[in-house]
Amino acid sequence: MQYRPSSPLSMPPVVKNLIMINVVMLVATWALKSTGTDLTEILGLYYPGSPNFRPYQLVTHLFMHANFWHLFMNMFALFMFGKVLEMVWGPKRFIIYFLVTGLGAATLHLFVNYLELSQVSKSVEAFVNTPSPELLSTFVKANLGGHAAPWVHDFINKWSEAPGNAAYAQQGTEIVQRIFEEKINIPTVGASGAVFGILLAFGVLFPNTELMLLFPPVPIKAKYFVIGYGLIELYLGFTQSNSNVAHFAHLGGMLFGYLLIRYWNTSSKNFY
Repeated sequence: MQYRPSSPLSMPPVVKNLIMINVVMLVATWALKSTGTDLTEILGLYYPGSPNFRPYQLVTHLFMHANFWHLFMNMFALFMFGKVLEMVWGPKRFIIYFLVTGLGAATLHLFVNYLELSQVSKSVEAFVNTPSPELLSTFVKANLGGHAAPWVHDFINKWSEAPGNAAYAQQGTEIVQRIFEEKINIPTVGASGAVFGILLAFGVLFPNTELMLLFPPVPIKAKYFVIGYGLIELYLGFTQSNSNVAHFAHLGGMLFGYLLIRYWNTSSKNFY
């Protein structure tokens, strides 16, 4: 696979437009907050069990970002690797790949959310049936980790001193239900899943191209970079489930990207 190098700052049309749209959406999000409108609540991807979920969010969340650095890192990777792929594939195939990997990332992310929230729902039901400070402590640790507010731990300590207090049991039930509601109402934003799909494609098409890491500053072949990144995301997905990073969305982008490339390599049909 070969491509003709161009000016380092030149951008093919799809990559350029994707970057422009994402920048505009972040600026619009900042601007509209002063009017009381939060675009993230409208266009971010919510879990289907949330009252805030809308089907169009499966696409719109790809163009929303949490902050400047979230946007910068994704757009920098899109610029560095996406422009090469678009030059090789052409704009039509590239935009198809971008959307398929983005939707694939969302699909895997929502499936993992379903598995996790189903378990949380069962824990909520178990707590409601037999509320106790010990169960509340376990529930908080499992679902909030070290992010629980200090007053929650203070409440658990007070309840432990009077475990038969019905008012404490009611308050504990409300805390558990509130945590569950908050978990299903956390929006997911960003093009990271599609960007990881782009990294995967670059590694597949140009496996022996050497990339220079920043930390540590050593060269590494693209195929090893992609494999290493994928293994890190897999590890973090299982060990950092309470983080604010959708690790399985990243893996979903890589998985669906690999499947789409395999399909293109085995199919003789042009479907666009």
